[in-house]
Amino acid sequence: MTARRDRGGFWRSNGLTLCFGIAFLMVLGAQAVAGRAEFNEQLAVEGLQQVGFGDYLMSSDFAVDITENWQSEFLFFLYIFGTVYLLQRGSPESKPLDRVGTESERDRRMGDHARADSPRWASTKDWRQALYSRSLGLAMAVFFLLSWLAQSVSCVAAYNELRLRRLQNPVPWRSYVASSDFWSRSLQNWQSELLAVAAMAVLSVYLRQRGSPESKPVGAKHDATGVEG
Repeated sequence: MTARRDRGGFWRSNGLTLCFGIAFLMVLGAQAVAGRAEFNEQLAVEGLQQVGFGDYLMSSDFAVDITENWQSEFLFFLYIFGTVYLLQRGSPESKPLDRVGTESERDRRMGDHARADSPRWASTKDWRQALYSRSLGLAMAVFFLLSWLAQSVSCVAAYNELRLRRLQNPVPWRSYVASSDFWSRSLQNWQSELLAVAAMAVLSVYLRQRGSPESKPVGAKHDATGVEG
């Protein structure tokens, strides 16, 4: 019986990642098709030669569309760090009200309280434990900074291409990063991400989704905090 379950274990055990990973690739492909069509429409209006699909995938216009959304999503690192100290009564997105802060090593299964099956660095008592105990938030923060940098580079390239088509001089990266065009692109994505997180934290106090770990049990009290099911 165990062997039969194990044969299909990979797909069953990784279904969430695989499903959303495949969906990501499908949507990215659809975005490339739609983006190229829109880009060529703009070129046609300006009387310029249209680009092929391969050339569009290598263009700054396509890179901008991707990176400016990626960096807003990785802004989620603020939520990861914020939920260490910030609470929301009644939300499964919050820790219980009496567990604010980094909590004890016993609660976090660290150091002498690590279990036999705990990750190796959880049981160390040096910089490795300090790093590993914050690795999720740090990794998301690094991804945010890298995607923000990639966005700034692709944005200035696309911005300068537009200026050249208008017979205007290009601007250096440093000047563009301080421009209203760059910050308008960034802030409009940040505000939507922050709104979604705030809405999830509040709506999950009163609304339920049966079977989802992002929701409290259907019969849980509205003020039950840090309960998932």
